[in-house]
Amino acid sequence: MILVTGGAGFIGSNFVLDWLAQSDEPVINLDALTYAGNLANLASLQGDPRHVFVQGDIGDRALVDQLLAEHRPRAIVHFAAESHVDRSIHGPGAFLKTNIEGTYTLLEAARAYWSHLQDTEREAFRFVHVSTDEVYGSLGPEDAPFTEDHPYQPNSPYSASKAASDHLVRAWHHTYGLPVVTTHCSNNYGPYHFPEKLIPLAIVNALAGKPLPLYGDGLNVRDWLYVKDHCAALRLVLERGRVGQTYNIGGWNEKTNLEIVRTICRLLDELRPDAGGPRERLITFVADRPGHDRRYAIDARKIERELGWRPAETFETGIRKTVQWYLDHPEWVAQVQSGAYRQWIATQYGRVGPA
Repeated sequence: MILVTGGAGFIGSNFVLDWLAQSDEPVINLDALTYAGNLANLASLQGDPRHVFVQGDIGDRALVDQLLAEHRPRAIVHFAAESHVDRSIHGPGAFLKTNIEGTYTLLEAARAYWSHLQDTEREAFRFVHVSTDEVYGSLGPEDAPFTEDHPYQPNSPYSASKAASDHLVRAWHHTYGLPVVTTHCSNNYGPYHFPEKLIPLAIVNALAGKPLPLYGDGLNVRDWLYVKDHCAALRLVLERGRVGQTYNIGGWNEKTNLEIVRTICRLLDELRPDAGGPRERLITFVADRPGHDRRYAIDARKIERELGWRPAETFETGIRKTVQWYLDHPEWVAQVQSGAYRQWIATQYGRVGPA
Protein backbone atom coordinates (compact mmCIF):
# COMPACT_ATOMS: atom_id res chain seq x y z
CA MET A 1 0.00 0.00 0.00
CA ILE A 2 1.14 3.55 -0.71
CA LEU A 3 -0.02 6.91 0.66
CA VAL A 4 -0.52 9.64 -1.95
CA THR A 5 -1.01 13.24 -0.83
CA GLY A 6 -2.86 15.60 -3.15
CA GLY A 7 -4.26 12.71 -5.13
CA ALA A 8 -7.38 14.56 -6.27
CA GLY A 9 -5.41 17.32 -7.98
CA PHE A 10 -4.27 17.35 -11.59
CA ILE A 11 -1.01 15.39 -11.43
CA GLY A 12 -1.95 13.45 -8.30
CA SER A 13 -5.21 12.12 -9.73
CA ASN A 14 -3.50 11.11 -12.96
CA PHE A 15 -0.90 9.27 -10.87
CA VAL A 16 -3.55 7.44 -8.83
CA LEU A 17 -5.47 6.43 -11.96
CA ASP A 18 -2.27 5.28 -13.67
CA TRP A 19 -1.12 3.38 -10.58
CA LEU A 20 -4.36 1.43 -10.21
CA ALA A 21 -4.54 0.76 -13.95
CA GLN A 22 -1.22 -1.08 -13.69
CA SER A 23 -1.24 -2.49 -10.18
CA ASP A 24 -3.55 -3.93 -7.55
CA GLU A 25 -1.51 -2.33 -4.76
CA PRO A 26 -3.97 -0.11 -2.85
CA VAL A 27 -3.68 3.67 -2.53
CA ILE A 28 -4.58 5.82 0.45
CA ASN A 29 -5.40 9.18 -1.10
CA LEU A 30 -5.21 12.19 1.25
CA ASP A 31 -6.46 15.45 -0.26
CA ALA A 32 -7.86 18.61 1.32
CA LEU A 33 -10.08 19.24 -1.74
CA THR A 34 -9.18 22.90 -2.11
CA TYR A 35 -10.29 24.63 -5.33
CA ALA A 36 -8.07 22.47 -7.59
CA GLY A 37 -8.80 19.15 -5.88
CA ASN A 38 -11.65 17.46 -7.70
CA LEU A 39 -13.18 14.09 -6.86
CA ALA A 40 -14.70 14.01 -10.35
CA ASN A 41 -11.17 13.20 -11.55
CA LEU A 42 -11.44 9.92 -9.63
CA ALA A 43 -15.04 9.04 -10.53
CA SER A 44 -13.93 5.85 -12.31
CA LEU A 45 -12.59 4.53 -8.97
CA GLN A 46 -15.85 4.91 -7.08
CA GLY A 47 -16.48 1.70 -5.14
CA ASP A 48 -13.00 0.35 -5.91
CA PRO A 49 -11.62 -1.14 -2.66
CA ARG A 50 -8.06 -0.44 -3.85
CA HIS A 51 -8.68 3.31 -3.53
CA VAL A 52 -9.27 4.73 -0.05
CA PHE A 53 -9.99 8.46 -0.22
CA VAL A 54 -9.58 10.62 2.88
CA GLN A 55 -10.43 14.31 2.85
CA GLY A 56 -7.92 16.05 5.07
CA ASP A 57 -4.93 18.35 5.35
CA ILE A 58 -1.31 17.25 5.31
CA GLY A 59 -0.84 19.79 8.11
CA ASP A 60 -3.14 17.76 10.39
CA ARG A 61 -0.53 15.73 12.25
CA ALA A 62 -3.03 13.62 14.18
CA LEU A 63 -4.79 12.58 10.97
CA VAL A 64 -1.54 11.75 9.17
CA ASP A 65 -0.32 9.74 12.17
CA GLN A 66 -3.62 7.85 12.23
CA LEU A 67 -3.46 7.02 8.51
CA LEU A 68 0.13 5.79 8.76
CA ALA A 69 -0.60 3.64 11.81
CA GLU A 70 -3.80 2.17 10.36
CA HIS A 71 -2.71 1.49 6.79
CA ARG A 72 1.07 1.02 7.19
CA PRO A 73 2.09 2.22 3.70
CA ARG A 74 5.43 1.23 2.24
CA ALA A 75 5.83 4.66 0.63
CA ILE A 76 4.54 8.23 0.60
CA VAL A 77 4.25 10.04 -2.73
CA HIS A 78 3.86 13.72 -1.89
CA PHE A 79 2.03 15.83 -4.49
CA ALA A 80 -0.05 18.03 -2.15
CA ALA A 81 0.80 21.67 -2.81
CA GLU A 82 -0.54 25.04 -3.74
CA SER A 83 0.82 25.27 -7.26
CA HIS A 84 -0.35 28.29 -9.26
CA VAL A 85 2.14 31.17 -9.62
CA ASP A 86 -0.58 33.76 -10.25
CA ARG A 87 -2.45 32.75 -7.10
CA SER A 88 0.80 32.88 -5.09
CA ILE A 89 1.32 36.49 -6.16
CA HIS A 90 -2.15 37.49 -4.96
CA GLY A 91 -2.16 35.36 -1.79
CA PRO A 92 1.24 33.95 -0.76
CA GLY A 93 0.18 32.94 2.75
CA ALA A 94 -1.62 29.78 1.66
CA PHE A 95 1.51 28.67 -0.23
CA LEU A 96 3.71 29.02 2.84
CA LYS A 97 1.18 27.16 4.98
CA THR A 98 0.68 24.18 2.66
CA ASN A 99 4.01 23.89 0.86
CA ILE A 100 6.32 24.60 3.80
CA GLU A 101 4.42 23.94 7.03
CA GLY A 102 2.42 21.10 5.51
CA THR A 103 5.53 19.39 4.14
CA TYR A 104 7.25 19.81 7.52
CA THR A 105 4.31 18.15 9.30
CA LEU A 106 4.26 15.31 6.78
CA LEU A 107 8.00 14.76 7.12
CA GLU A 108 7.79 14.61 10.90
CA ALA A 109 4.92 12.12 10.76
CA ALA A 110 6.81 10.04 8.20
CA ARG A 111 9.97 10.10 10.31
CA ALA A 112 8.14 8.92 13.44
CA TYR A 113 6.39 6.15 11.48
CA TRP A 114 9.53 5.04 9.62
CA SER A 115 11.69 4.96 12.73
CA HIS A 116 9.42 2.32 14.32
CA LEU A 117 9.25 0.00 11.31
CA GLN A 118 10.94 -3.39 11.37
CA ASP A 119 14.33 -3.59 9.61
CA THR A 120 13.14 -4.90 6.23
CA GLU A 121 10.19 -2.49 6.10
CA ARG A 122 12.43 0.37 7.21
CA GLU A 123 14.89 -0.42 4.45
CA ALA A 124 12.17 -0.54 1.79
CA PHE A 125 10.29 2.63 2.83
CA ARG A 126 10.43 5.68 0.52
CA PHE A 127 9.28 9.30 0.69
CA VAL A 128 8.98 10.69 -2.86
CA HIS A 129 8.73 14.48 -2.93
CA VAL A 130 7.29 15.87 -6.17
CA SER A 131 8.67 19.34 -6.87
CA THR A 132 9.06 21.71 -9.82
CA ASP A 133 11.66 23.13 -12.18
CA GLU A 134 10.58 26.61 -11.06
CA VAL A 135 12.82 26.37 -7.99
CA TYR A 136 15.80 26.88 -10.33
CA GLY A 137 14.70 30.34 -11.48
CA SER A 138 14.83 31.64 -15.03
CA LEU A 139 17.13 30.83 -17.96
CA GLY A 140 18.47 33.11 -20.67
CA PRO A 141 17.81 32.25 -24.33
CA GLU A 142 21.18 30.51 -24.77
CA ASP A 143 21.59 29.00 -21.29
CA ALA A 144 21.91 25.24 -20.91
CA PRO A 145 18.81 23.52 -19.46
CA PHE A 146 18.49 22.96 -15.72
CA THR A 147 20.41 19.99 -14.36
CA GLU A 148 19.97 18.53 -10.89
CA ASP A 149 23.00 20.57 -9.77
CA HIS A 150 21.64 23.93 -10.87
CA PRO A 151 21.53 26.44 -7.98
CA TYR A 152 18.16 27.37 -6.54
CA GLN A 153 16.97 30.84 -7.57
CA PRO A 154 13.18 30.92 -7.02
CA ASN A 155 11.49 34.09 -8.21
CA SER A 156 7.81 33.76 -7.17
CA PRO A 157 6.15 33.06 -3.81
CA TYR A 158 5.11 29.68 -5.26
CA SER A 159 8.59 28.63 -6.35
CA ALA A 160 10.13 29.97 -3.14
CA SER A 161 7.73 27.87 -1.07
CA LYS A 162 8.52 24.77 -3.13
CA ALA A 163 12.25 25.45 -2.81
CA ALA A 164 11.81 25.64 0.95
CA SER A 165 9.97 22.32 0.97
CA ASP A 166 12.79 20.77 -1.08
CA HIS A 167 15.33 21.95 1.48
CA LEU A 168 13.28 20.45 4.31
CA VAL A 169 13.12 17.10 2.51
CA ARG A 170 16.86 17.15 1.92
CA ALA A 171 17.55 18.05 5.56
CA TRP A 172 15.30 15.29 6.91
CA HIS A 173 17.33 12.82 4.86
CA HIS A 174 20.76 14.11 5.83
CA THR A 175 19.94 14.75 9.48
CA TYR A 176 17.57 11.91 10.32
CA GLY A 177 18.23 9.38 7.56
CA LEU A 178 14.66 9.47 6.19
CA PRO A 179 14.84 7.68 2.80
CA VAL A 180 13.70 10.42 0.42
CA VAL A 181 13.86 10.99 -3.33
CA THR A 182 12.98 14.38 -4.88
CA THR A 183 11.81 15.02 -8.43
CA HIS A 184 11.65 18.29 -10.38
CA CYS A 185 9.21 18.26 -13.27
CA SER A 186 8.62 20.71 -16.07
CA ASN A 187 5.16 22.07 -16.98
CA ASN A 188 2.64 19.23 -17.10
CA TYR A 189 -0.40 19.10 -19.36
CA GLY A 190 -3.08 16.52 -20.11
CA PRO A 191 -6.46 15.26 -18.82
CA TYR A 192 -8.07 16.72 -15.68
CA HIS A 193 -6.02 19.93 -15.76
CA PHE A 194 -7.85 22.69 -13.90
CA PRO A 195 -8.67 25.43 -16.43
CA GLU A 196 -6.72 28.27 -14.91
CA LYS A 197 -3.41 27.09 -16.41
CA LEU A 198 -2.39 28.02 -19.94
CA ILE A 199 -3.30 24.91 -21.97
CA PRO A 200 -6.71 24.03 -20.49
CA LEU A 201 -7.66 27.72 -20.30
CA ALA A 202 -6.84 28.15 -23.98
CA ILE A 203 -8.85 25.06 -24.94
CA VAL A 204 -11.91 25.96 -22.87
CA ASN A 205 -11.92 29.63 -23.88
CA ALA A 206 -11.36 28.87 -27.56
CA LEU A 207 -14.30 26.45 -27.59
CA ALA A 208 -16.46 29.15 -26.00
CA GLY A 209 -15.27 31.86 -28.40
CA LYS A 210 -13.72 33.81 -25.52
CA PRO A 211 -10.41 35.73 -25.51
CA LEU A 212 -7.21 33.68 -25.18
CA PRO A 213 -5.12 35.78 -22.77
CA LEU A 214 -1.32 35.72 -23.12
CA TYR A 215 0.97 37.55 -20.75
CA GLY A 216 3.34 40.17 -22.20
CA ASP A 217 4.60 39.27 -25.68
CA GLY A 218 3.70 35.59 -25.31
CA LEU A 219 7.31 34.53 -25.84
CA ASN A 220 7.99 33.06 -22.40
CA VAL A 221 9.36 29.54 -22.90
CA ARG A 222 8.45 26.41 -20.95
CA ASP A 223 9.35 22.74 -21.31
CA TRP A 224 6.13 20.72 -21.64
CA LEU A 225 5.62 17.23 -20.19
CA TYR A 226 2.56 15.06 -20.85
CA VAL A 227 1.19 14.13 -17.43
CA LYS A 228 1.06 10.40 -18.13
CA ASP A 229 4.77 10.44 -19.01
CA HIS A 230 5.37 12.12 -15.66
CA CYS A 231 3.41 9.36 -13.90
CA ALA A 232 5.54 6.70 -15.59
CA ALA A 233 8.70 8.48 -14.45
CA LEU A 234 7.46 8.68 -10.86
CA ARG A 235 6.71 4.95 -10.81
CA LEU A 236 10.33 4.29 -11.78
CA VAL A 237 11.64 6.77 -9.20
CA LEU A 238 9.64 5.02 -6.49
CA GLU A 239 10.78 1.61 -7.68
CA ARG A 240 14.46 2.24 -8.36
CA GLY A 241 15.42 5.83 -7.58
CA ARG A 242 18.50 6.22 -5.39
CA VAL A 243 17.79 7.43 -1.86
CA GLY A 244 18.84 11.03 -1.27
CA GLN A 245 18.97 11.80 -4.99
CA THR A 246 17.13 14.32 -7.15
CA TYR A 247 15.77 13.53 -10.62
CA ASN A 248 14.71 16.10 -13.20
CA ILE A 249 11.70 14.99 -15.29
CA GLY A 250 11.18 16.94 -18.50
CA GLY A 251 9.51 16.49 -21.86
CA TRP A 252 12.30 17.79 -24.13
CA ASN A 253 9.66 20.18 -25.54
CA GLU A 254 10.61 23.84 -25.26
CA LYS A 255 7.78 26.00 -26.61
CA THR A 256 6.75 29.62 -26.27
CA ASN A 257 3.34 30.31 -24.80
CA LEU A 258 2.35 31.83 -28.14
CA GLU A 259 3.34 28.63 -29.98
CA ILE A 260 1.26 26.60 -27.52
CA VAL A 261 -1.88 28.67 -27.98
CA ARG A 262 -1.53 28.77 -31.77
CA THR A 263 -1.15 24.97 -31.82
CA ILE A 264 -4.31 24.58 -29.75
CA CYS A 265 -6.18 26.93 -32.09
CA ARG A 266 -5.11 24.92 -35.15
CA LEU A 267 -6.13 21.61 -33.56
CA LEU A 268 -9.52 22.93 -32.54
CA ASP A 269 -10.04 24.42 -36.00
CA GLU A 270 -9.36 20.95 -37.40
CA LEU A 271 -11.35 18.91 -34.88
CA ARG A 272 -14.23 21.29 -34.24
CA PRO A 273 -14.35 24.14 -36.78
CA ASP A 274 -15.79 27.48 -35.69
CA ALA A 275 -18.18 29.31 -37.99
CA GLY A 276 -16.59 32.54 -36.81
CA GLY A 277 -13.29 31.63 -38.47
CA PRO A 278 -9.81 30.58 -37.28
CA ARG A 279 -9.51 30.77 -33.51
CA GLU A 280 -6.19 32.62 -33.58
CA ARG A 281 -8.37 35.73 -33.87
CA LEU A 282 -9.13 35.26 -30.15
CA ILE A 283 -5.50 35.63 -28.99
CA THR A 284 -5.28 38.64 -26.66
CA PHE A 285 -2.12 40.03 -25.09
CA VAL A 286 -2.51 41.26 -21.51
CA ALA A 287 -0.18 43.01 -19.06
CA ASP A 288 2.64 40.74 -17.91
CA ARG A 289 2.55 39.33 -14.39
CA PRO A 290 5.15 40.51 -11.85
CA GLY A 291 8.49 38.66 -11.90
CA HIS A 292 7.48 36.45 -14.84
CA ASP A 293 10.31 33.97 -15.50
CA ARG A 294 11.35 34.06 -19.14
CA ARG A 295 12.46 30.49 -19.80
CA TYR A 296 12.52 27.06 -18.16
CA ALA A 297 14.16 24.01 -19.68
CA ILE A 298 14.90 20.61 -18.12
CA ASP A 299 17.90 18.38 -18.75
CA ALA A 300 16.39 14.94 -18.12
CA ARG A 301 19.45 12.85 -19.00
CA LYS A 302 20.08 11.63 -15.44
CA ILE A 303 16.74 9.84 -15.11
CA GLU A 304 17.21 8.34 -18.59
CA ARG A 305 20.72 7.17 -17.75
CA GLU A 306 19.92 5.73 -14.31
CA LEU A 307 16.31 4.55 -14.66
CA GLY A 308 15.81 4.22 -18.41
CA TRP A 309 12.99 6.77 -18.64
CA ARG A 310 12.20 8.95 -21.63
CA PRO A 311 8.86 10.55 -22.44
CA ALA A 312 6.72 8.41 -24.71
CA GLU A 313 4.82 11.41 -26.11
CA THR A 314 6.12 14.19 -28.32
CA PHE A 315 4.43 17.54 -27.80
CA GLU A 316 2.52 17.02 -31.03
CA THR A 317 1.06 13.68 -29.95
CA GLY A 318 0.45 14.76 -26.36
CA ILE A 319 -1.32 18.02 -27.17
CA ARG A 320 -3.59 16.29 -29.70
CA LYS A 321 -4.59 13.73 -27.04
CA THR A 322 -5.18 16.56 -24.57
CA VAL A 323 -7.37 18.64 -26.88
CA GLN A 324 -9.36 15.53 -27.78
CA TRP A 325 -9.84 14.69 -24.10
CA TYR A 326 -11.38 18.11 -23.44
CA LEU A 327 -13.63 17.74 -26.47
CA ASP A 328 -14.76 14.35 -25.18
CA HIS A 329 -15.42 15.49 -21.57
CA PRO A 330 -17.58 18.63 -21.67
CA GLU A 331 -19.33 17.53 -18.49
CA TRP A 332 -16.05 17.63 -16.56
CA VAL A 333 -15.33 21.13 -17.86
CA ALA A 334 -18.82 22.31 -16.89
CA GLN A 335 -18.41 20.82 -13.43
CA VAL A 336 -15.23 22.79 -12.68
CA GLN A 337 -16.49 26.04 -14.16
CA SER A 338 -18.21 27.18 -11.02
CA GLY A 339 -18.91 30.79 -10.09
CA ALA A 340 -15.69 30.86 -8.07
CA TYR A 341 -13.71 29.78 -11.12
CA ARG A 342 -15.22 32.50 -13.32
CA GLN A 343 -14.59 35.11 -10.63
CA TRP A 344 -10.93 34.07 -10.47
CA ILE A 345 -10.42 34.43 -14.22
CA ALA A 346 -12.07 37.85 -14.18
CA THR A 347 -9.92 39.00 -11.26
CA GLN A 348 -6.69 37.73 -12.83
CA TYR A 349 -7.08 38.83 -16.42
CA GLY A 350 -9.62 41.65 -16.18
CA ARG A 351 -12.00 42.58 -18.98
CA VAL A 352 -10.23 41.79 -22.23
CA GLY A 353 -11.42 41.62 -25.79
CA PRO A 354 -10.02 40.02 -28.92
CA ALA A 355 -6.93 41.63 -30.43
